[in-house]
Amino acid sequence: MQLVNLQGITLSYGQPPLLDAVDLSIYSGERACLIGRNGAGKSTLLKILGGQVNADEGFFKVSSGVKIAQLEQAVPEHVEGTVFDVISEGLGAQGALIKRFHQLVQAVATDTSQQLLNELESCQTELERVDGWDINQRVEAIITKMELDTDAQLSSLSGGYKRRVLLARALVCQPDLLLLDEPTNHLDIESIQWLEQFLKKWDGALLFVSHDRSFMEALATRFIEIDRGQLAEFACTYSEYLQRKRDMQETEDRHNALFDKRLSQEERWIRQGIKARRTRNEGRVRALEAMRRDYADRRVQLGTAKMDIQQAEKSGKIVAEARAINFRYGEEQIVREFSTLIQRGEKIGLIGRNGVGKTTVLKLLLGQLQPQTGHIKTGTNLNIAYFDQYRTVLDSHKSVQDNLSGGRDMLQIGDKSRHVISYLQDFLFAPERCRQPVSVLSGGERNRLLLAKLFLQPANVLVLDEPTNDLDIDTLDLLEELLIDYKGTLLLVSHDRSFLNNVVTSTLVFEGDGKINAYVGGYDDWLRQRQPPKVALKTATADTPKSLASPTVAKLSYRDQRELDALPAEIEGLEVQIAGLSEQLCDPQYHSHNRTQGEQLSGELKRAQHALDVCYSRWEVLDQG
Repeated sequence: MQLVNLQGITLSYGQPPLLDAVDLSIYSGERACLIGRNGAGKSTLLKILGGQVNADEGFFKVSSGVKIAQLEQAVPEHVEGTVFDVISEGLGAQGALIKRFHQLVQAVATDTSQQLLNELESCQTELERVDGWDINQRVEAIITKMELDTDAQLSSLSGGYKRRVLLARALVCQPDLLLLDEPTNHLDIESIQWLEQFLKKWDGALLFVSHDRSFMEALATRFIEIDRGQLAEFACTYSEYLQRKRDMQETEDRHNALFDKRLSQEERWIRQGIKARRTRNEGRVRALEAMRRDYADRRVQLGTAKMDIQQAEKSGKIVAEARAINFRYGEEQIVREFSTLIQRGEKIGLIGRNGVGKTTVLKLLLGQLQPQTGHIKTGTNLNIAYFDQYRTVLDSHKSVQDNLSGGRDMLQIGDKSRHVISYLQDFLFAPERCRQPVSVLSGGERNRLLLAKLFLQPANVLVLDEPTNDLDIDTLDLLEELLIDYKGTLLLVSHDRSFLNNVVTSTLVFEGDGKINAYVGGYDDWLRQRQPPKVALKTATADTPKSLASPTVAKLSYRDQRELDALPAEIEGLEVQIAGLSEQLCDPQYHSHNRTQGEQLSGELKRAQHALDVCYSRWEVLDQG
């Protein structure tokens, strides 16, 4: 079923237009990922679908009865109250009524004045009149489903849980289409994985913007790319999209090269003079004029950033050494008996939940904080460049170029001088953008400016605290290549699993209660090496029968044993079926000419995946006896 349909949508904030006569349809049950360079118009397109922005031209149709909800990119500052209050706001007038009822119930628990009792009775009567009890039940159900505390104040929650509450507020109205703008930004890996699993099980349609490659690979069933005002659709996996995009770019480059060669030949011909203007050549002249218009209208793809890290002289062989250090804030133990040796050239990733103390450990290792017990030795000849996750080194009131150069026109880069605007153009800042204040920049542009500032500084130790937030995929790829080739030492805090896998050579993982353990390799390597979580066994009491207290595994019944023996073949068959269905769904023809058949295949794929999950769960139960 088609939920929304855009036809000929054009929106311009100047020339060229941000969206140029684009068409788009979203269908029930699909999970579409909107991708493109920073500033391409992804967030603007979501705002058009969410009704926050009106297009200059075109047609926007929402099918009858379809509800659309949106999760904001950042937590709004004005949102406050308990978890129940915030989620209720997603239900409009009825939500305001049950929110008031909930507040009155809490107030009456400590104040039984007649005025409050009368207001509670009046509110209860109104709820019965509008069938509000069903709405109340819906709010409580989604709070339970998302494992939230009903009465917790939003201001007391971590960033990840705040995003979870806002997601619940968007979902409580039971939307048919959910719009998400960079939902993984500033979430830790645990929260990202929870969000992945939740959205996989959700039945509604999803259109989301993300640059987290692991998140996209796990969730998206279709990719919609915005490039130079146009939309291109790819019904395939992320890795297949990358290959198709490379092929399309090579074809476009060849076509443009041939066009430019022919235009150059025709320009030489027209300069020959009078014989080019004879009547019999008027058609050729008109064709040349048309080629000139086509060339003028061509929108060249935005170039790739040209980043380069300024290398300082080598540091000493030992960068930092920690021996049995402990550190706490008040009663909270941040680091417990932590020892490590960091040597020149190592690339180390720090993995852990938000607020667990990753930034604190960085400051300890670099000598900016002192441990309460234990010893830290920092190396010699350290030139440290620090990328701040909170962007505090940027002055939002100053212009882009003044933030970089401090008012100077020329920059000293190594043994060469460069004009500040020329240098900023390497980071994809147009000259007019360089003169604007930092406050108008997008998140991706702020990150690029911070990288430009960071890479001016010769360094042999790079400390990057969440550098990937808001960066588009092309810039991420380039940053990865730079860091892989970097000869100095790298300390990296990131929740981007693909980025960690591709860059770091070892990880320091925060595993609870101040314990930090070291592992070789990236994120996936840590998953393979870590100890499986221990399951607590109940201690047998005096009243517990010996048969129940015994650790002996009970023997399977004949029927269970037969079921266990048959499961591998059943799982293999389901995996073959899923692979076949996925291959068919990757064919874009199903989305353009066989919409009904494509929806049927999607349904079959969901059922097969569910059956496979059930088989694996049953196998785990039977295999444990």
